Amino acid sequence: MNHFINILKYAKPYKSYAIGHIISNVFFALFGTLSFVALKPMLDVIFKKDSVDPCSGEAIAQVVPVEPVYTGLMEIDNYTKDLLAYNMHQFTGGDDSKALIFVVGLIVVMFLLKNIFGYLANYFLVFLRNGVIRDIRNKVYKKTIELPLSYLSEQRKGDILSRVTSDVLDLQYSFLSVLELIVREPLTIIFTITIMLYISPQLTLFIFVFIPIMGFIISKIGKSLKRKSDRVQKEQGVFLSTLEETLTGLRIIKGFNAEDKFNERFQESTTRFYHFSNKLLNRQNLASPSSEFLGICMIAVILWYGGNLVLGGDTTLEGSTFLVYMGLSYNILTPAKAISRALYNIKRGGAAAERIQEIIDTPNPLKDKADAIEKTSFDSEIEFKNVSFKYKDEYVLKDFSLTIPKGKMIAFVGQSGSGKSTIANLITRFYDVNKGEILIDGIDIRELTTSSLRNKLGIVTQDAILFNDSIKNNLKLGNDNINATEDDVIEALKVANAWEFVKDLKGGIDFNIGDSGVNLSGGQKQRLSIARAVLKNPPIMILDEATSALDTESERVVQAALENMMKNRTSIAIAHRLSTIQNADEIVVLKKGEIVEQGQHKDLIAKNGTYKKLVEMQSLE
Repeated sequence: MNHFINILKYAKPYKSYAIGHIISNVFFALFGTLSFVALKPMLDVIFKKDSVDPCSGEAIAQVVPVEPVYTGLMEIDNYTKDLLAYNMHQFTGGDDSKALIFVVGLIVVMFLLKNIFGYLANYFLVFLRNGVIRDIRNKVYKKTIELPLSYLSEQRKGDILSRVTSDVLDLQYSFLSVLELIVREPLTIIFTITIMLYISPQLTLFIFVFIPIMGFIISKIGKSLKRKSDRVQKEQGVFLSTLEETLTGLRIIKGFNAEDKFNERFQESTTRFYHFSNKLLNRQNLASPSSEFLGICMIAVILWYGGNLVLGGDTTLEGSTFLVYMGLSYNILTPAKAISRALYNIKRGGAAAERIQEIIDTPNPLKDKADAIEKTSFDSEIEFKNVSFKYKDEYVLKDFSLTIPKGKMIAFVGQSGSGKSTIANLITRFYDVNKGEILIDGIDIRELTTSSLRNKLGIVTQDAILFNDSIKNNLKLGNDNINATEDDVIEALKVANAWEFVKDLKGGIDFNIGDSGVNLSGGQKQRLSIARAVLKNPPIMILDEATSALDTESERVVQAALENMMKNRTSIAIAHRLSTIQNADEIVVLKKGEIVEQGQHKDLIAKNGTYKKLVEMQSLE
């Protein structure tokens, strides 16, 4: 129930629709009840018999109704009956046929008003429910992209996709469908029971004995729904993850003849999903028949007990009144079934709400401080001061210290796992250091707003990450690039040595590169990544093995583009191919998270140490 209340908080911006929905439901419930009450005058007209004097046997003349006078709320029932009788007599002049037309017309009006307000209630609910779903989905997505990479690396992508899509959709048909019932069904029951109590308190109180029994049986059936629903949603995340991995790695799957293996894994997951869903839905399907059967049992008891009262000559319960009472009793069944379904839905939706809330409530350790500094310039240097960092158990960087002056190119080299890429992850604040600090112009980057820090950074990674859009929109990705002109885009492409192939593409900079740039070669994609960084024009450039995935010819072209880009900028280059960083102002050699050598290329070669061994190993490849 707590999750249900949390979800309802998202309805606050749509309170005008909620108020309209509630008011419409109040009138829906009212006219729905009155439509049954209006049956009594019709039954009285149909089954009407002239009153006869029991002594003389002569017919008693009918009393002509007079217009009643309202005397207070306590007499509202008599006033209403007398007013209806007076208006009916005025309309019919005592003619039974006209009286029947009047009563039938009254019933039609009651049902018309009921359905008008039912439509209005659903009309307002559409905006309320869809608005809440949109806001929840947006909130989950926003929180997902705000969370650090460390959180996302521990989650299955398919599970996150499942939460943003199917779990949110599940809320729409579980929790939010209950919004329709919160006012309508309880009020229908309250109005109906009120009229039933007025007609026959004795019979109505007898019915109340069965209501707790019905509630107990329904709650027993629905007890395990939340657990079963949670199992279904988790399994959906598993097969969505398998699907995502299949689409991403299809080339490798085919190359290693692993189609059968992945197909088996996918089918095992969908089979589990099939069994879990069957158990959940079959349990859920018990709601309607069980509540209806219990309701019919209640009707049967009313027929037996109430019939005995009528046959026994109870003067307070006429035949027509008893028929109306039976109609009202049946009128309780529909909202009662709806409420029982709502209780099932709340239990089923609880698992989806819990999974969604888990993402929303996840703390973000990289969130900006309340008084974070908005730094607008880079003036002097970057300093790593006694930095230690670990992803899990072992430290990847150990007591690392280094100063990078403005305008210099610093290259980091070393074997895999030596901590090179970690430096890029830390300066961009994808992760926070465990010990020490990273300073820009003497200010700890944790004191800066994340946006102002990353505005000063341009990133070119080993994997050219591009999006299914035009070349122009891929380059204009960052906020600072949105207003860039077409001339600015073309100039950035020229600096990156990319214009030479872009100008020959159909549409030029408006050419759609396809999913992950599938319509381009590896070298072309990498040059577009460089052009994107060039267009941003940041003072600090980070190159994370930007050429390691390229062939020799593509590397030469991309390396020329990188050199163009790095002119007059502070550059941090993480290199696998040492030939690309020989002109760096300083080369830092890392081993197991520590600096073992540093200096320029020729000086390090002269030392005849680790760097020279790395160069010689690559020259033999």
